[in-house]
Amino acid sequence: METQRSLANTLFDRSTAWFLGFPPEKCSYVTQALRIPVSTGLDKFELAADLYKPVLPEQQKPAGTILVRGPYGRGLPLAAFTCRPFAARGYQVLFVSCRGTFGSGGEFDAFRNEETDGQAVVTWMRQQPWYTGTFATLGMSYLGFVQWALLRDPPPDMVAAVMQVTPHDFSHFYWGTGTFTLEMINWGDMVVHQEQRSFLSSVLRKRLFGDDGIRSVVDSVPLLDAVERHFKDQAPWMEHSLSHPDISDDRYESMQHGAAIQRADIPILLVSGWYDLFLTQTMEQYAQLEQRGRNVALTVGPWAHSGAFGKMTMEHSLEWLERHVAGRKEAERKAAVQYYVTGVEEWRSAPKWPPQTKPHELHLQPGHGLSAEIPTSTLKDASSTFTFDPRNPTPTIGGNLLNNAGRYEDSALASRSDVLTFTSEPLTQNLEFAGDTSVTLFYSSTSPYIDFFVRISEVNAKGQSYNLIEGFQRIKNTSQATETGEEVQQIELKLYARAHRFLKGTRVRVIVAGGSHPQYLRNSGTEESVVTGSEMRDVNYVIYHSREKPSRVRFPRVSSK
Repeated sequence: METQRSLANTLFDRSTAWFLGFPPEKCSYVTQALRIPVSTGLDKFELAADLYKPVLPEQQKPAGTILVRGPYGRGLPLAAFTCRPFAARGYQVLFVSCRGTFGSGGEFDAFRNEETDGQAVVTWMRQQPWYTGTFATLGMSYLGFVQWALLRDPPPDMVAAVMQVTPHDFSHFYWGTGTFTLEMINWGDMVVHQEQRSFLSSVLRKRLFGDDGIRSVVDSVPLLDAVERHFKDQAPWMEHSLSHPDISDDRYESMQHGAAIQRADIPILLVSGWYDLFLTQTMEQYAQLEQRGRNVALTVGPWAHSGAFGKMTMEHSLEWLERHVAGRKEAERKAAVQYYVTGVEEWRSAPKWPPQTKPHELHLQPGHGLSAEIPTSTLKDASSTFTFDPRNPTPTIGGNLLNNAGRYEDSALASRSDVLTFTSEPLTQNLEFAGDTSVTLFYSSTSPYIDFFVRISEVNAKGQSYNLIEGFQRIKNTSQATETGEEVQQIELKLYARAHRFLKGTRVRVIVAGGSHPQYLRNSGTEESVVTGSEMRDVNYVIYHSREKPSRVRFPRVSSK
């Protein structure tokens, strides 16, 4: 049965479209609830779906078919950004709930069934009388991940994709730094309870009222015991991932879709934000597609993960579908790459990312300074020390997160005794960079089990420090420092990509710490498993900044600025 759009929904849709900067509606639409049969091996079930059909003159066909799939339900706010505005502009949209969620049969097993189920949906869709013969995909985050899963074996009738703040490999997000990303526990809690609270309610509870009990879980030791108590067998996929740090484990294979990047041949729009937690994977997707010579476009703004619902993001998404699905040549994109430069607060257009740059190095100095000069001190006289205490781990403040992400005043972090800071003098000229910044550290430690968290911040004229980019890595099997501190190791950390201009008069700050909790699972400083162990031990770090061992940060400087 088809349901006509009500007057209230019409007014809501038009208000949403105005907010998004969409052109006027072309038509109304009707909705139809559907059940999609899926048969995979011994599993037979149905997926719940809603079909949005534009109401058009008798001889006029829809502009195209858009497929949207996700685990967060099919109501507001997702439908308001993925279905309704496109249906009112002539597109037919099929919105499908992942197995085990919001009326779909089967059991939800996060990230692992999306290739199989996606192919089953496409096979069914082709048999429907309303199908237009080709389709595009659209969606953010998990709704983008399912697109990469589908592209692992690209359907010949899939003609375009819009992927907003989207990973292609969740196993790497779990354990890619060498330790577990604790935000996945937050996400798991939201998914487990979302049908009781609704997607919007779950998000608002996290944002307005804190972690809703999850912080006590991620602070617990041993962690795995606390997770098992909290979820009570409601998320076996979470417990398995937490207890299996080796991403070559066979169970992870079905959530690793890097091969899809090498097989995709359709026009793809990638959208991310400088503070999005999946930014690195989006940049990997773009780099590989661009290197293959494929039709790929990239939009990166100053926002975090939820920025995928923003005005520019949605404008670019509609523009991409108009050009590559509806075939409207007048909808040609302004430039392949459009990115935002923070600091100067400007949008830039470019044929590819990154723009042409030259390396610009700043060296850590004795006395906690930072400058372009290589230190003149000897190794014996040029080092700084700090102690990481896993019982009181260095806190997470802002950055590329799922919750509480973005730009934060982090002077409180910089002033802690368990971090080192190195700050430049006020700049005498602008310093603009665009691309991947790296940090090289020479170090020793009193334990072979350590983490490094490195952040670049900007200090304004008032002395306030604000975070820009950062990186994290767990070190395994490194040699311990000798009593004289001469067993020196080296590590190079690749930080998040960024385009930023340090304005004349501001200062550059490098922050070095031994953790970022509760963003990442803290290192206990012992050989025990980080998820089942309970022993904790302080670790002393030595950072060297001498002429022989010059720890440094390397910016990709935009030479013309």
